Amino acid sequence: MTAVIVGGFLIPIPEIPVLEESARNLFLHVPMWFTMSVCFALGLFYSIKYLNNPDLAVDRKAETATQIGLLFGVCGLLTGALWARFTWGTWWTFSEPRMNLSALGMMIYVAYFVLRTAFDNPDKRAKIAAVFNVFAATTIPFLLYIIPRQLPSLHPGADGNPAFSEITAPELRYIFYPAVIGFIGLAIWLIDILNRYKKVKHQIEQPL
Repeated sequence: MTAVIVGGFLIPIPEIPVLEESARNLFLHVPMWFTMSVCFALGLFYSIKYLNNPDLAVDRKAETATQIGLLFGVCGLLTGALWARFTWGTWWTFSEPRMNLSALGMMIYVAYFVLRTAFDNPDKRAKIAAVFNVFAATTIPFLLYIIPRQLPSLHPGADGNPAFSEITAPELRYIFYPAVIGFIGLAIWLIDILNRYKKVKHQIEQPL
């Protein structure tokens, strides 16, 4: 990750119309969305696993994966807003469907954590949260990928605008692909650490 970040800021990049030097954000913004999707997919997997075989340890894994996914999703929104400021002249525009639908997707996942706080019974909380997590995960492909491509947009890959795969020079790919792998690896590491922390905390809180 250190090599990716240093290389992303230091390597010369080709001039891309409109984006110019802000194209370096490609190494942060897009990998964060990929990482978020992987984390949410893990959360979905563990939620389905819990519904098939209730186990609070599995619920904890679902919650943890979703937490890290939401973290990367929020970072994706922030880097997207930064990119919008430099390329579109505004931090946020309500006429840009991908930005607004992405924010809606993040709010759905915020609701997941709010819902978890509404129940004191751990089994009931885990079951309802698992059902909601399945629902939340099914909305992401539509909100982030399918619907935005059908609407007028300034975002690359929509409404006739070239996708990054069409304008990304080889030297950018040498950083971009390792960045995707690096961010996903970082997320899995964070999930593991946070899950172990919660496990230890749960054991400490158990009555003797």
